[in-house]
Amino acid sequence: MSVPTPERHGRLSRLHKISAATGAAAVGVTAIAFSVVPGQKDSGNDTAGSEPAAQAIALQTAAGSPAAQKAGIDAQTTAADGRARASAEKEAREKAEARAKARLEAAEQAKKAERERQRKQAASRSAERAASPSGSPKQIARQIIGSEKQFQCFSNIVERESGWDVHAQNPSGAYGLVQALPGSKMASAGPDWRNSATTQIKWGLGYMKDRYGSPCGAWSFWQANNWY
Repeated sequence: MSVPTPERHGRLSRLHKISAATGAAAVGVTAIAFSVVPGQKDSGNDTAGSEPAAQAIALQTAAGSPAAQKAGIDAQTTAADGRARASAEKEAREKAEARAKARLEAAEQAKKAERERQRKQAASRSAERAASPSGSPKQIARQIIGSEKQFQCFSNIVERESGWDVHAQNPSGAYGLVQALPGSKMASAGPDWRNSATTQIKWGLGYMKDRYGSPCGAWSFWQANNWY
């Protein structure tokens, strides 16, 4: 075994000191990062001055590395974007459904309006036909009277009075289908009473209803008296 020279002994002593100092520094940093708590005192010494550094180190340790922080932010951003897209798609879908529903309702309303228009148009045509009957005097009378029974009674009287001749005249002054006396009485039903079967029938029907209650009432009287 060789005996260390004074020079070598000095170098070894310095190396031991450096190693010891390095270890002490490492222990000190670890103690600051993990052992020191704000407001706590260590071995009777006030450590308040070390609190900011300890807090910064602790926060950095808890937050992780910059790469981890960026990955977390990216994940949160992606999730937020996904939620925003889902919300926008839902809103667009609801709007499209609302528009489709509105179109269906509008189409249904248009159909109802068209059906009502056609109904009114048909009723108007029917009223016009009733107001302006056409055909032979007998056909016109049937259209105006409506009831077949009442028409038959009316027809029985007219057949015997004028033979359904619009221009039938009697020396007494009676005129037309129902032999109004005088014929000018029928002017109350229309100015064309001389030639219009419709006007003469309307007047005669009104006369029978006013005096006998109906054409059949007039026919019963006619049968008993041979006039009405």
